[in-house]
Amino acid sequence: MRISGKICEGNWSVEKNDCSRIFLLSPAYAGGLRAQMILSECAQFDLARRLRSRERATIGEVFAFLSGLYFRGKLAYANTFAQPRAGVCGVLVITPTRGLLDARTKISLTDLREFAEVDIQEDDPRYRKPLARDARKLARNLTQACEVILLGSVATGKYIDVLLENFQHRLRFPADFVGRGDMSRGGLLLRCAVDETELAYISVAGAIRSGKRPPKLEPRRYNQPSRDESGVRNENRAVG
Repeated sequence: MRISGKICEGNWSVEKNDCSRIFLLSPAYAGGLRAQMILSECAQFDLARRLRSRERATIGEVFAFLSGLYFRGKLAYANTFAQPRAGVCGVLVITPTRGLLDARTKISLTDLREFAEVDIQEDDPRYRKPLARDARKLARNLTQACEVILLGSVATGKYIDVLLENFQHRLRFPADFVGRGDMSRGGLLLRCAVDETELAYISVAGAIRSGKRPPKLEPRRYNQPSRDESGVRNENRAVG
């Protein structure tokens, strides 16, 4: 466990027979314009103030701010359909430098700056070594029946190479991701979470990971704003 503004680790371990389904969420990009906004000392909105204070903010809500609809959809969906045993984390976030972290882990501006220094590449040891370490640890403690659902891109090796090496047939992803862009995936996941309608999953190993783009989702408006378990506010807006 780390304190004083650093990431708390070691709180996501899963014991055998604890779960039938957990989720791994690909990270938001921490080097873009929205990251510059939140890292600015002049930023006065609530999330930025908390990141600068001892209160800090969860990695889930920070990444939802950085990525917008896509990560917000992934987080809401995973929180809705994860099936871990009570008290065990079923939603883990892939990070640029810290391996796998519970989506509820609180981070500081220092941690976010560290993430921003690494542009995720499968051959970068700053990214790959911590992820491989945590994936090995997690895989050893999962039963063969436990599904590990990746909510992220399967078109490149930056996530799936190290994850397949450790989870093998247990690593799965939503079949409806094939052919969709990030915004379409985010919209699909968010509406599935709201409707409590779970998607079908297929094994990453041997899957066709690219295909024809599906029809656009019909826009939808949500009448009431809500907060997911990490405190991310979902405003009344059209979702595509």
